[in-house]
Amino acid sequence: MEEFRTFDDTRIVFQRWGPNSGAPPIVLHHGFVVDANLNWVGPGIVDALVQTGRQVVALDARGHGRSEKPHDPDRYGETAMARDLMLLVDRLGVPQVDLVGYSMGAIVSLITATQDARVRRLVVGGVGAAAVELGGVDTRVVPNEMLVGALLADDPAQASPAATGFRMLADAIGGDRLALAAQARSVHCEPIPLGRITAPTLVVAGDADPLAARPEVLTGAIPGASLVVVPGDHQLAVLSPLFSSAILGFLA
Repeated sequence: MEEFRTFDDTRIVFQRWGPNSGAPPIVLHHGFVVDANLNWVGPGIVDALVQTGRQVVALDARGHGRSEKPHDPDRYGETAMARDLMLLVDRLGVPQVDLVGYSMGAIVSLITATQDARVRRLVVGGVGAAAVELGGVDTRVVPNEMLVGALLADDPAQASPAATGFRMLADAIGGDRLALAAQARSVHCEPIPLGRITAPTLVVAGDADPLAARPEVLTGAIPGASLVVVPGDHQLAVLSPLFSSAILGFLA
Protein backbone atom coordinates (compact mmCIF):
# COMPACT_ATOMS: atom_id res chain seq x y z
CA MET A 1 0.00 0.00 0.00
CA GLU A 2 1.36 3.41 -0.98
CA GLU A 3 -0.02 6.93 -0.72
CA PHE A 4 0.53 10.48 -1.85
CA ARG A 5 -0.90 13.92 -1.15
CA THR A 6 -2.73 15.32 -4.13
CA PHE A 7 -3.25 18.90 -5.37
CA ASP A 8 -5.50 19.93 -2.45
CA ASP A 9 -3.58 17.88 0.16
CA THR A 10 -6.08 14.99 0.10
CA ARG A 11 -4.40 11.68 0.93
CA ILE A 12 -4.78 9.14 -1.90
CA VAL A 13 -3.92 5.46 -1.37
CA PHE A 14 -2.89 3.15 -4.20
CA GLN A 15 -1.59 -0.37 -4.73
CA ARG A 16 0.76 -2.02 -7.25
CA TRP A 17 0.85 -5.62 -8.39
CA GLY A 18 3.29 -7.43 -10.64
CA PRO A 19 6.85 -6.63 -11.72
CA ASN A 20 7.90 -3.59 -13.68
CA SER A 21 8.32 -5.31 -17.03
CA GLY A 22 9.10 -2.18 -18.98
CA ALA A 23 5.66 -2.14 -20.60
CA PRO A 24 3.36 0.73 -19.65
CA PRO A 25 1.59 -0.06 -16.37
CA ILE A 26 -2.16 -0.64 -16.42
CA VAL A 27 -3.90 1.89 -14.16
CA LEU A 28 -7.37 1.04 -12.86
CA HIS A 29 -9.98 3.47 -11.53
CA HIS A 30 -12.99 2.02 -9.71
CA GLY A 31 -16.64 3.08 -9.59
CA PHE A 32 -18.80 4.90 -7.04
CA VAL A 33 -19.09 3.52 -3.47
CA VAL A 34 -16.63 0.64 -3.99
CA ASP A 35 -12.82 0.67 -4.00
CA ALA A 36 -9.96 -0.91 -5.94
CA ASN A 37 -10.22 -4.23 -4.12
CA LEU A 38 -13.95 -4.64 -4.68
CA ASN A 39 -13.99 -3.44 -8.28
CA TRP A 40 -10.79 -5.01 -9.57
CA VAL A 41 -9.19 -7.49 -7.17
CA GLY A 42 -12.29 -9.42 -6.13
CA PRO A 43 -13.51 -10.14 -9.70
CA GLY A 44 -10.05 -11.46 -10.61
CA ILE A 45 -9.23 -8.69 -13.08
CA VAL A 46 -5.98 -7.69 -11.36
CA ASP A 47 -4.75 -11.30 -11.31
CA ALA A 48 -5.65 -11.81 -14.96
CA LEU A 49 -3.74 -8.69 -15.99
CA VAL A 50 -0.70 -9.52 -13.85
CA GLN A 51 -0.56 -12.98 -15.42
CA THR A 52 0.09 -11.33 -18.78
CA GLY A 53 3.32 -9.92 -17.36
CA ARG A 54 2.05 -6.38 -16.84
CA GLN A 55 2.34 -4.21 -13.77
CA VAL A 56 -1.06 -3.09 -12.48
CA VAL A 57 -1.75 -0.02 -10.35
CA ALA A 58 -5.09 0.90 -8.76
CA LEU A 59 -6.03 3.78 -6.50
CA ASP A 60 -8.85 4.31 -4.06
CA ALA A 61 -10.57 7.52 -5.15
CA ARG A 62 -11.04 10.34 -2.68
CA GLY A 63 -13.96 9.49 -0.40
CA HIS A 64 -13.55 5.76 -1.03
CA GLY A 65 -11.66 2.80 0.35
CA ARG A 66 -8.55 3.72 2.30
CA SER A 67 -8.13 7.20 0.83
CA GLU A 68 -9.06 10.33 2.74
CA LYS A 69 -12.78 11.10 2.99
CA PRO A 70 -13.56 14.81 3.31
CA HIS A 71 -17.24 15.73 3.61
CA ASP A 72 -17.15 18.99 1.63
CA PRO A 73 -18.75 18.64 -1.84
CA ASP A 74 -16.27 21.22 -3.15
CA ARG A 75 -13.54 18.59 -2.68
CA TYR A 76 -15.26 16.15 -5.06
CA GLY A 77 -16.28 15.65 -8.66
CA GLU A 78 -14.71 13.62 -11.45
CA THR A 79 -12.57 16.57 -12.54
CA ALA A 80 -10.86 16.57 -9.13
CA MET A 81 -10.46 12.80 -9.38
CA ALA A 82 -8.90 13.17 -12.83
CA ARG A 83 -6.33 15.52 -11.33
CA ASP A 84 -5.62 12.89 -8.68
CA LEU A 85 -5.20 10.29 -11.40
CA MET A 86 -2.75 12.41 -13.39
CA LEU A 87 -0.72 13.05 -10.24
CA LEU A 88 -0.63 9.30 -9.66
CA VAL A 89 0.90 8.89 -13.13
CA ASP A 90 3.42 11.59 -12.16
CA ARG A 91 4.21 9.56 -9.05
CA LEU A 92 4.74 6.42 -11.15
CA GLY A 93 7.26 8.32 -13.26
CA VAL A 94 6.37 6.55 -16.51
CA PRO A 95 5.93 8.04 -19.99
CA GLN A 96 2.75 6.07 -20.79
CA VAL A 97 -0.04 4.13 -19.08
CA ASP A 98 -2.96 2.03 -20.21
CA LEU A 99 -6.03 3.32 -18.36
CA VAL A 100 -9.15 1.36 -17.37
CA GLY A 101 -12.14 2.92 -15.59
CA TYR A 102 -15.56 1.68 -14.56
CA SER A 103 -18.72 3.78 -14.02
CA MET A 104 -17.62 6.88 -12.07
CA GLY A 105 -14.06 5.79 -12.84
CA ALA A 106 -14.91 5.67 -16.53
CA ILE A 107 -15.93 9.33 -16.46
CA VAL A 108 -12.70 10.14 -14.60
CA SER A 109 -10.75 8.20 -17.22
CA LEU A 110 -12.48 9.91 -20.14
CA ILE A 111 -11.70 13.33 -18.68
CA THR A 112 -8.10 12.28 -18.08
CA ALA A 113 -7.69 10.97 -21.63
CA THR A 114 -8.83 14.33 -23.05
CA GLN A 115 -6.06 16.09 -21.14
CA ASP A 116 -3.13 13.72 -20.72
CA ALA A 117 -1.19 12.37 -23.70
CA ARG A 118 0.40 9.74 -21.45
CA VAL A 119 -2.75 7.61 -21.82
CA ARG A 120 -1.65 5.08 -24.45
CA ARG A 121 -4.80 2.94 -24.52
CA LEU A 122 -8.16 3.50 -22.80
CA VAL A 123 -10.92 1.15 -21.63
CA VAL A 124 -14.16 2.50 -20.15
CA GLY A 125 -16.97 0.34 -18.77
CA GLY A 126 -20.33 0.87 -17.13
CA VAL A 127 -21.18 4.06 -19.02
CA GLY A 128 -23.05 4.80 -22.20
CA ALA A 129 -24.85 7.65 -23.94
CA ALA A 130 -25.07 9.76 -20.76
CA ALA A 131 -21.33 10.44 -20.96
CA VAL A 132 -22.09 12.27 -24.22
CA GLU A 133 -25.55 13.67 -23.48
CA LEU A 134 -25.07 14.66 -19.82
CA GLY A 135 -21.30 14.82 -19.48
CA GLY A 136 -21.20 12.16 -16.79
CA VAL A 137 -22.89 9.17 -15.23
CA ASP A 138 -26.57 8.70 -16.05
CA THR A 139 -28.41 10.80 -13.49
CA ARG A 140 -31.62 10.19 -15.42
CA VAL A 141 -31.64 6.65 -14.02
CA VAL A 142 -30.64 7.61 -10.47
CA PRO A 143 -31.10 11.38 -9.97
CA ASN A 144 -28.55 13.08 -7.74
CA GLU A 145 -31.09 14.20 -5.18
CA MET A 146 -32.42 10.64 -4.81
CA LEU A 147 -28.93 9.26 -4.36
CA VAL A 148 -28.00 11.88 -1.77
CA GLY A 149 -31.28 11.26 0.06
CA ALA A 150 -30.69 7.52 0.12
CA LEU A 151 -27.16 7.92 1.46
CA LEU A 152 -28.19 10.34 4.20
CA ALA A 153 -31.47 8.74 5.29
CA ASP A 154 -31.54 7.49 8.90
CA ASP A 155 -33.62 4.53 7.79
CA PRO A 156 -32.60 2.80 4.55
CA ALA A 157 -36.25 1.85 4.05
CA GLN A 158 -36.94 5.54 3.40
CA ALA A 159 -34.62 5.54 0.37
CA SER A 160 -35.90 5.82 -3.17
CA PRO A 161 -36.01 2.37 -4.83
CA ALA A 162 -33.79 3.66 -7.65
CA ALA A 163 -31.04 4.48 -5.14
CA THR A 164 -31.53 1.68 -2.62
CA GLY A 165 -28.79 -0.49 -4.11
CA PHE A 166 -26.13 2.19 -3.60
CA ARG A 167 -27.21 2.72 0.02
CA MET A 168 -27.21 -1.03 0.72
CA LEU A 169 -23.76 -1.39 -0.84
CA ALA A 170 -22.39 1.53 1.17
CA ASP A 171 -23.73 0.00 4.40
CA ALA A 172 -22.44 -3.47 3.50
CA ILE A 173 -18.85 -2.29 3.02
CA GLY A 174 -18.84 0.33 5.76
CA GLY A 175 -18.54 3.26 3.37
CA ASP A 176 -18.49 6.83 4.64
CA ARG A 177 -21.96 7.91 3.55
CA LEU A 178 -21.28 11.62 4.15
CA ALA A 179 -18.28 11.49 1.84
CA LEU A 180 -20.22 9.50 -0.76
CA ALA A 181 -23.09 12.00 -0.58
CA ALA A 182 -20.58 14.80 -1.16
CA GLN A 183 -19.45 13.09 -4.38
CA ALA A 184 -23.08 12.49 -5.39
CA ARG A 185 -23.68 16.25 -5.07
CA SER A 186 -20.69 17.01 -7.29
CA VAL A 187 -20.92 14.60 -10.23
CA HIS A 188 -19.57 15.89 -13.52
CA CYS A 189 -22.31 17.32 -15.74
CA GLU A 190 -20.50 19.36 -18.37
CA PRO A 191 -19.63 18.34 -21.92
CA ILE A 192 -16.50 16.19 -22.13
CA PRO A 193 -14.48 16.98 -25.30
CA LEU A 194 -14.38 13.33 -26.34
CA GLY A 195 -13.14 14.24 -29.82
CA ARG A 196 -9.79 15.15 -28.25
CA ILE A 197 -9.11 11.57 -27.18
CA THR A 198 -6.27 10.19 -29.29
CA ALA A 199 -5.74 6.91 -27.42
CA PRO A 200 -7.28 3.80 -28.98
CA THR A 201 -10.42 3.26 -26.88
CA LEU A 202 -12.62 0.32 -25.97
CA VAL A 203 -16.12 0.78 -24.51
CA VAL A 204 -17.46 -2.21 -22.54
CA ALA A 205 -21.11 -2.26 -21.45
CA GLY A 206 -23.44 -4.76 -19.83
CA ASP A 207 -26.41 -5.76 -21.97
CA ALA A 208 -28.79 -5.21 -19.03
CA ASP A 209 -27.10 -2.15 -17.51
CA PRO A 210 -29.45 0.85 -17.41
CA LEU A 211 -26.53 3.09 -16.40
CA ALA A 212 -24.70 2.15 -19.62
CA ALA A 213 -27.65 2.48 -21.99
CA ARG A 214 -26.93 3.03 -25.70
CA PRO A 215 -23.16 2.59 -25.42
CA GLU A 216 -22.88 2.95 -29.18
CA VAL A 217 -23.51 6.69 -28.74
CA LEU A 218 -20.41 6.99 -26.56
CA THR A 219 -18.41 4.76 -28.89
CA GLY A 220 -19.33 6.93 -31.86
CA ALA A 221 -18.25 10.10 -30.07
CA ILE A 222 -14.66 8.89 -29.50
CA PRO A 223 -12.50 8.77 -32.62
CA GLY A 224 -11.85 5.17 -33.67
CA ALA A 225 -13.39 3.63 -30.55
CA SER A 226 -14.76 0.09 -30.49
CA LEU A 227 -17.55 -1.50 -28.44
CA VAL A 228 -17.94 -4.83 -26.66
CA VAL A 229 -21.25 -5.77 -25.00
CA VAL A 230 -21.09 -8.35 -22.21
CA PRO A 231 -23.81 -10.07 -20.17
CA GLY A 232 -25.02 -8.42 -16.98
CA ASP A 233 -26.33 -5.32 -15.28
CA HIS A 234 -24.22 -2.60 -13.65
CA GLN A 235 -22.97 -4.80 -10.82
CA LEU A 236 -22.72 -8.11 -12.68
CA ALA A 237 -21.16 -7.01 -15.97
CA VAL A 238 -17.78 -6.45 -14.34
CA LEU A 239 -17.91 -10.03 -12.99
CA SER A 240 -18.42 -11.55 -16.43
CA PRO A 241 -15.40 -13.46 -17.79
CA LEU A 242 -16.10 -11.66 -21.07
CA PHE A 243 -15.47 -8.33 -19.34
CA SER A 244 -11.95 -9.24 -18.26
CA SER A 245 -11.19 -11.05 -21.53
CA ALA A 246 -12.21 -7.93 -23.48
CA ILE A 247 -9.76 -5.83 -21.43
CA LEU A 248 -7.02 -8.44 -21.79
CA GLY A 249 -7.46 -8.70 -25.53
CA PHE A 250 -7.53 -4.94 -26.07
CA LEU A 251 -4.47 -4.24 -23.93
CA ALA A 252 -2.42 -7.21 -25.15
